[in-house]
Amino acid sequence: MSKTESINIPLSQLVVGLTVKLPLSWFNNPFFRNKVPVTSQAEIELINSLDITYVTVIDGMHLLANDEEIKDVVVEDAVPEFDIQGAIKKSVHSGQKRFNQAASDLRPAFSKVVSDPQLSYRESASVVEQLMTHLLESKQPEIVFVTSVDKEPSLTQHSVSVAVLSMMMANSLGLSHSELRDLALGCVFHDIGKLKIPDAIRRKRKDLTTVELNYMKTHPNLGYEMLDRSGLFPAPMLDIVLHHHECLDGSGYPNKLNEVMIPKLTQIAALANDYAGLLLKTGSPQVALGTLFKTRVGKHGKDLIQVLVKVLGIYPPGSIVKLSDGSIAKVMMTSRDSKQPHVYSCNDRGSQAVFRCLTDEDVSVVETVKADSLSEKVVSTLQVQSPVCFYPSHIIE
Repeated sequence: MSKTESINIPLSQLVVGLTVKLPLSWFNNPFFRNKVPVTSQAEIELINSLDITYVTVIDGMHLLANDEEIKDVVVEDAVPEFDIQGAIKKSVHSGQKRFNQAASDLRPAFSKVVSDPQLSYRESASVVEQLMTHLLESKQPEIVFVTSVDKEPSLTQHSVSVAVLSMMMANSLGLSHSELRDLALGCVFHDIGKLKIPDAIRRKRKDLTTVELNYMKTHPNLGYEMLDRSGLFPAPMLDIVLHHHECLDGSGYPNKLNEVMIPKLTQIAALANDYAGLLLKTGSPQVALGTLFKTRVGKHGKDLIQVLVKVLGIYPPGSIVKLSDGSIAKVMMTSRDSKQPHVYSCNDRGSQAVFRCLTDEDVSVVETVKADSLSEKVVSTLQVQSPVCFYPSHIIE
């Protein structure tokens, strides 16, 4: 066979060892990657079951027959190359815009919860419906990294982020739409009681005194009282507001409930909120995830922690990582392969920054990287210090 970079062959000539490109859009490709190494007869059978007549060989051509035995197929209506990098960038930007809008739309609901509870309910219900729409517009939603312009997320941004994590977990567990709505509504209001806590305590950067900490711990009761008096909010949602700091071992507050007394929706919200709090303290999504395993034994259900890991991936969005090609990257979006998320990467000098689909390149994450080990240029390029929040997304075609 002549030396050529690629050739189109009929499916009948597929053999194990080839690396091929399928004439399918990225969304209709069951392998969910551009380059498909054919490693087994089962994969050949899967390719033969697709609605295609040919593939393009891009590696392993020595495994094919000689030139005179190959009849290059005629390609009609070839699918144009899909710009996966552009799609990732578009998805990230869309997630950030939607996150900002949700946090902004939630402010009237917070400000009117006492003076105009009906308006507060309508505004919060509208935010929840948007979250539901964005979560369910894809059969396999992913989580995208979003951030705050401030040093830490605002109360509404934190609430939206916790709601998103909780809804992703609940969706993965197959809970009903009504349960998702109650869960989301509880999460967006879970910290509403903090508005009754003086700013001097709520915004204090240093450790709280015992008196201040005890005052802060009254926020679940304060929030519950603010919402319950209207009679508009459902009981499961109110339980989340009151008990989102309870733990399965009875060590939580305000009522020191044990596992059998804490509803599943509240357990989900409590775990998501705990993770968000650990993330704020550690500044690292992966360290926060690891801390859950090391210091929260017995406080959250192992099954729910496993679901959270499934949703976030081994390297959650916002993680700073080193790739197998030596690049430094920020994880921007989860993917089907937890070791190959969608990232924004640069070289070790902070240049050549680009969005990347690692599954499309056969590049993987090697390890997480500490911020203090990076140059100022890399820190600036990847915006390493940006607060980490989450929003549901999917690759936008």
